[in-house]
Amino acid sequence: MTLSRNKRPLYLQIKNILKDRILHGVYPLDTNIPSEPRLEEEFGVSKITVRNAVKELVQEGYLEPSSGRGTRVVRNTATTKRSTWQRFTEVLVEEGHRMRKRLLGAKTIHCVEGTEPYRRFGPECLCVERLYFLDDVPYIHYFHYLPSRLANAEPSILDAQSLYEWLEEQDVALVTFRDEFAAAFAPADVAATLALEDVRAPVLKRLRYAVDASGQTVEYSEGYYNTALQHYIVKSDA
Repeated sequence: MTLSRNKRPLYLQIKNILKDRILHGVYPLDTNIPSEPRLEEEFGVSKITVRNAVKELVQEGYLEPSSGRGTRVVRNTATTKRSTWQRFTEVLVEEGHRMRKRLLGAKTIHCVEGTEPYRRFGPECLCVERLYFLDDVPYIHYFHYLPSRLANAEPSILDAQSLYEWLEEQDVALVTFRDEFAAAFAPADVAATLALEDVRAPVLKRLRYAVDASGQTVEYSEGYYNTALQHYIVKSDA
């Protein structure tokens, strides 16, 4: 895997990728992550770089090393600044599901006048398209719209990394989030990607607005959920 050669240290990029895999159930709770040599080979880095990444995750409470028995996942939930609610993907992973994502594309697009991306970002913006799989079945299709200036920041790394971790690497500080939900018909290309059995049946559509400290929208996203496969769940502690 090719890592970004920006100012962010390589070990922190690897840490964020491993953390994302833990949170999405790629490395399930009470199992070992791959060995150091395998991670060195995957990321093309030195032993010390891998060790520093793992050390960070140990300090954050996600991993626990054991002499001669590998490094075990001991926590798979995040402390998030975005909400007091438990993240939807965390709920699914906690219930034994596995989530993975695939980057479908990342490119600068011309925004159509009158659309939400145009209202938020003007004539051009960066569009990141991703597909989430629930237990290897297509489940969520996302379109993330971001300021066009971020197109120079190697968005291809988003195939393996959290969008919000990536934004932090670009020195983008998100302060508030607003989610809106509606029943909607999926566009034809989305319906095909999600392999919907009935394209005339509505799906759950989630809109998200992420704003920085200056009040500027940094991310606007549209997500289509195949809730025939799995309902959307909101969970919090009393």
